[in-house]
Amino acid sequence: MTDPLPAPAPVPPPSPQERALALLWGGDTRGSRGPARGLTRERIVEAAIEVVERDGPAAMSLRRVAAQLGVGVASLYTYVPGRAELEALMLDAVAVGPTLPHEWPGDWRAKLTALAHDDWRQLRRHPWVLELGAAEQVPGPNMLRWLDSALRVFDGTGLGEAEKLAAIEAVDAYVRGLGRLRGAGESAAEAAGREGTDADTGADTDTRERDDALGRLVDFDRYPALRRALAAGATPYAGAPFEFGLQRLLDGIEQLVIRRSA
Repeated sequence: MTDPLPAPAPVPPPSPQERALALLWGGDTRGSRGPARGLTRERIVEAAIEVVERDGPAAMSLRRVAAQLGVGVASLYTYVPGRAELEALMLDAVAVGPTLPHEWPGDWRAKLTALAHDDWRQLRRHPWVLELGAAEQVPGPNMLRWLDSALRVFDGTGLGEAEKLAAIEAVDAYVRGLGRLRGAGESAAEAAGREGTDADTGADTDTRERDDALGRLVDFDRYPALRRALAAGATPYAGAPFEFGLQRLLDGIEQLVIRRSA
């Protein structure tokens, strides 16, 4: 008597990341029956972005998105299986601006400066990206299109491929890090209304009120180095250091470019 064949091992269900990748790279799906016939994945993503920019990331849910579209929440599951997958689609939808990094004019340094400023503007316009982006990112077509373009900025510089990628990641980390310091709690509407004003160049009303309160409450003799900086007119985390820090970062990359070209 032969031994029975072992039962096949159960196949684990796909992870949210795997499902998100399938959505990002597998093409659109469209409803063919029922009241949601005109619904598309693209329209769902647009509605989700409208919800999160109006009400904030914490308020975003499939139920809220369904209400925004005027359909039942069950209709959305044909297109997106859950919130994590929808967030991946949202992040990819805003990953590329109207100009790709390698399309900016000038040499690699001018292009990288323009890239950083464009990313800064996008983060001020869509601050929710920093919160949704805290989870593991799932690279979609737009994200990879942006990264491929950013790497082309360094064509002809002599940098190695790993060095190009590290330089791009360093600039991206700088912009996002300062964005978290400056943009916590600010809505997209507030950011859009403040863009081009002192939001990017100096202390705003909230910062001045904070500094006035600190001046009344804190004995800065206990912090002599900070006191000297404040007396010289420097304001911590006021936005003005963006260009200073960016250019010093690019100075370091330029020294590497010079060594490689030599």
